Amino acid sequence: QVHLVESGGGLVQPGGSLRLSCVASGFTSRTYHMSWYRQAPGKERELVATIFSSDYTDYGNFVKGRFTISRDHAKNTVYLQMNNLLPEDTAVYYCNRRPVPADWGQGTQVTVSA
Repeated sequence: QVHLVESGGGLVQPGGSLRLSCVASGFTSRTYHMSWYRQAPGKERELVATIFSSDYTDYGNFVKGRFTISRDHAKNTVYLQMNNLLPEDTAVYYCNRRPVPADWGQGTQVTVSA
């Protein structure tokens, strides 16, 4: 059975850093493109970053060099290193695979506030 479990969120001050993890089970994540998404209250879910099966990476324009997506094939895990966090980064962060998405996990809450 396919599962995605996100972790690593929390409360951080503006300018701080967090590292999110997404552990995949039931499939081999290296054969998929893996993406991080986020959803802020009252807003639609948006794409944050993607690491393609080739390991090429792509980011939303709002990231502006602050985030880095990576993967550990041995651990079937995808990471999102987030630096210089801003209050507008506050959201629930999710991961999922592409092109055939799995059921969404519970996400991990990131709150950026002084």
